[in-house]
Amino acid sequence: MNAPLAAPMTEADPVQMRAVFDAQLETALRWRQSTAAQRIDRIKRLREALLANRQAFYEAFALDYRKPEAEVDVTELMPVLDEMRHAIGRVKRWMKPHRVWPTSLMIMTKAWVQSQPRGRVLIIAPWNYPLNLCFGPLVSALAAGNTVIIKPSEMMPSVSAVMARIIRDIFPENEVALFEGSLPTSQALLDLPFDHIFFTGSPLVGKVVMTAAAKHLTSVTLELGGKSPTIVDASANLKTAAETLMWGKFLNGGQTCVAPDYMYVHASVKDAFVEECRTILAARYGQTPAEQKGSPDLTRIVNPRHAGRVASLLQEAVDGGARVLTGGEVDVDDCWVSPTLVDRVPSGARIMEEEIFGPLLPLVEFTDLDQVIADINARPKPLALYVWSHTQANIDRVLERTSSGGACVNHCLMQFVHGNLPFGGVNNSGIGHAHGHFGFKAFSHERAVVQSSFIMLVRLFFSPYNAGRMKVIKASLASLKLPMP
Repeated sequence: MNAPLAAPMTEADPVQMRAVFDAQLETALRWRQSTAAQRIDRIKRLREALLANRQAFYEAFALDYRKPEAEVDVTELMPVLDEMRHAIGRVKRWMKPHRVWPTSLMIMTKAWVQSQPRGRVLIIAPWNYPLNLCFGPLVSALAAGNTVIIKPSEMMPSVSAVMARIIRDIFPENEVALFEGSLPTSQALLDLPFDHIFFTGSPLVGKVVMTAAAKHLTSVTLELGGKSPTIVDASANLKTAAETLMWGKFLNGGQTCVAPDYMYVHASVKDAFVEECRTILAARYGQTPAEQKGSPDLTRIVNPRHAGRVASLLQEAVDGGARVLTGGEVDVDDCWVSPTLVDRVPSGARIMEEEIFGPLLPLVEFTDLDQVIADINARPKPLALYVWSHTQANIDRVLERTSSGGACVNHCLMQFVHGNLPFGGVNNSGIGHAHGHFGFKAFSHERAVVQSSFIMLVRLFFSPYNAGRMKVIKASLASLKLPMP
């Protein structure tokens, strides 16, 4: 069965997009005064529509890339529903002005931080988790009181169509609108002076989005990616590590921005770890290549072009001397690459340089943890880092001496799911945060407000700077322990 071919993509009309953008201005200004109850109502209506369309989503995901129903539940519906539950229960608290104590120079004033909606925001979502990474940020934007225009990926036409119908059914366009299309639609939207852009995708496209935003000095949240390393040291529980990592890597066909992308395994446990991985993969997906290819529990690569790209990464590595430890089966026309582990990857191979975004996992044998840390630090900062160890000194050394957007110890992917943690990258892997209160803050402007009922003291600093006022200024400097001239 070949992957279904989508109909040619129809681009959204730039004139219509501009009209909707303009129409959202009046709403955005009005929504600055929206109450918590009004924002909660919008999220609840979205939640009801999402639940009512569960079956439609199951069918759409099956059409777009044969994603199993269980994975739709676990990776698409559950995170969005949890985001909704979290926001509904806390948005009233998040909206309250946050009082701050006066500093020594601000005595006899009061001050607070007021969270204001940014205004009109744009959400550009990727194809790998099209529902999760579209509606998740939408919940945060609505909680913060913004109007929204959404651009889903053209590579998920069936899922996008269901989302578009939901948005049309519950929101007028001057509140929330969704435009389907490919690159021209994205470019037309990026030409508009939004108040904030939330983009999820590759670092390469993230740079394009940031460049477009700079023309209007638009703030951005960039959820990007990169090569996320995993370390399995000699003290790790190999069975648990293998069970968890074989899930985290091959979930969604390996098309996950926080998936383990390459793995350092201590030489003393490598063979035992690989054997655990082989056993788990056979038990979950089948003993033979044919059984694995027929498994209903493995999501396909999104399209033949991406399958070909993943296959070329594997072939180049093998041609250079890499060894396939398990898997290695490829059918590009059927968007199929089997769950594959490789080692002995030659230096400079693209599989160790590019984000794989597919079911390939290179293993690197190590004996020196300091060298592993040096190798990680020589690369762009990743979105995630995973360390498997029961030696606290090793865990501390890795966490203290590396940088990544998030990290997990003896688990993987959970930093994305935890609603009370900020999710985001650092430098090449992203800018800003999402989820829960951090998502609310991403779509809010934190306005600083100072209120004073006493002006007499500050008058002592007004010109003209006579001897008496200079004496007050010098005494104030001395009280702050600043060096005197």
